[in-house]
Amino acid sequence: MRKFTLAAAAAAAAFVSAPAFAQDTAPDGSRAFGIDPYVAVLGGWEQFDNEPNEPGIPAPARGRLDGSLVQGIVGFNVPLGPVFVGAEGNVAKGISGDIDWQYGVAGRAGVRAGESGLIFGKVGYQWVNFAAFGKDSPDYHAMTYGLGFEVGPKDIGLGGVTGNGGLRFRGEVTTFGDAHSLRPMAGLVAHF
Repeated sequence: MRKFTLAAAAAAAAFVSAPAFAQDTAPDGSRAFGIDPYVAVLGGWEQFDNEPNEPGIPAPARGRLDGSLVQGIVGFNVPLGPVFVGAEGNVAKGISGDIDWQYGVAGRAGVRAGESGLIFGKVGYQWVNFAAFGKDSPDYHAMTYGLGFEVGPKDIGLGGVTGNGGLRFRGEVTTFGDAHSLRPMAGLVAHF
């Protein structure tokens, strides 16, 4: 049984890696290897639960901590054929509700989909400051986890709008700590 498992693992690795490293270009026609920087502006909303948590966020006097956000991101991807890895930093400002500022870093990895799309998972570390706790409130921090996608003009039938990089629509959902918040975000990403 162990020989069968090893043979299956070796065959799967060969199947996955051979096409990945045999490609000279990505699905959208750009180079398959290199560094692709990007910037993004996203908007969304986050709601924290009122359960005890490791970061020590106190439960509010009533309801739950939540608010709408606008977020700026700077990052880069390293394409590896049909897959990619990357890293990004973010800063978010609360525009209504209990959240004042957020900032953090994350690594992400995923697959390239269609002509210019990406499907990814991300893991990082985030700091949050709440306006609801006053002007001198501390920053609370924890790991973050999330899933998301990016889709470019070629994937929705607008191939001539931008080049191989250009603008993409991004949607993602992340959580703070051990699932102590839900944070859906969407916006535009400019790849260079």
